[in-house]
Amino acid sequence: MKKILFLMTAFLLIAGTMTVYAQTNGTIVAPPSTSLRTPGVPHTHLFIFIPEGGPQPSIPNGETPASIACVYGLVAPTSGCPKSGSVLPAGGTKAIAVVEYGLYANAQADFDHYNTQWGGSLLPSPTITQVCYPAPPCPNNAGTGWDLETALDVQMAHAMAPGAAIYIAGFTNDPLGDGAEQGIAARLVSDHGGGEVSNSWTYNGGEGWCSPPSNCELSYDSDFAVPGIVYFAAAGDAGAQVNYPCISPNVACAGGTHINRDSGGNFTGTESCWSGSGGGISVVEPRPSYQNIFNVQAKVGNFRGIPDMSADADPASGVAVYSSTYCGGWCVVGGTSVASPLLAGYVNNAGHFLASTNAELTKTYITDSLDAIGYWYNPNPYPPIPPFFDITGGRATPGWDKCTGIGSPRKVSFF
Repeated sequence: MKKILFLMTAFLLIAGTMTVYAQTNGTIVAPPSTSLRTPGVPHTHLFIFIPEGGPQPSIPNGETPASIACVYGLVAPTSGCPKSGSVLPAGGTKAIAVVEYGLYANAQADFDHYNTQWGGSLLPSPTITQVCYPAPPCPNNAGTGWDLETALDVQMAHAMAPGAAIYIAGFTNDPLGDGAEQGIAARLVSDHGGGEVSNSWTYNGGEGWCSPPSNCELSYDSDFAVPGIVYFAAAGDAGAQVNYPCISPNVACAGGTHINRDSGGNFTGTESCWSGSGGGISVVEPRPSYQNIFNVQAKVGNFRGIPDMSADADPASGVAVYSSTYCGGWCVVGGTSVASPLLAGYVNNAGHFLASTNAELTKTYITDSLDAIGYWYNPNPYPPIPPFFDITGGRATPGWDKCTGIGSPRKVSFF
């Protein structure tokens, strides 16, 4: 089916043009790239958190590279994992590509500003390679929300794996219809020796996005099966539902959490399910072999369940992003668009380059279920013994669940 991206020509960068959700300590706004949900059209999964005092584009609020690295065990733990922390992750190699709509003209300048703010020479600022597919020119995405999405993706992936090369694979109309997933993202990463591809977009419409026929999504799964590449994707932001490509068995699906901090701003060692995180059971994709683990199989039945793992996504515990074209500076961003590049960078940093997503998830599920008897039933305080923190409560239940998967990472040595 020919899927056409509706090109929006002008947006006023004010909250009145966005979908607004009330919060007790601020508001959450969705840019047009997230709030526009035409069936079969790719859209983003990101939200901006605006505190009660209003936007503060000159102040870098939100979780930082140091605080996120501390929360997820990429660096030696610091008490409270403060947002003011300065211990940055090192490592990362090969490449990470992020798949985005259009051209982000300010990508390098905003990337450089982000790195200078958080680390200077300790957080290097390499040249980003931005490629348009199937052929340039790619439309300029300034002001659509896709510019903020791209800023988020490259900054988060780099923050977790500062040694990895970063590529932006831009599509002009549709990521799969244009061939951007294999034609440019996979090729760029493969040419660099392998790595990860992160997709913070999904098609609207659940598993009906490409019907008829009802199982037509199966024909696209091969787009995420290039040897030497592990694919990640956002689970979505509308709660308990499945989305493509996250539901593909060839994609590591990233669910969303809230990082719990006490009244003093200290990380409590726990996370909770973010209510907006996508997740559920496919009616199309058969259960992949890596979900044949007893505790998972009992919950998913005969079909693929998502997400696989999770990371920060709640805008109320969102990450600091520098976006000159959309935010006019710093803003706090959430959504499972955060979780996908974060986890891609995390796995890259671990130096865990397996032959495929299937191989990656096979190791993840099997190792995790056997690693420590406490994992499936007993959530552990930070830093826990098991490789993943088992999130419970609300939609999240002990073991694998349809909000956070098997949980969020805590022990990079597992990978």
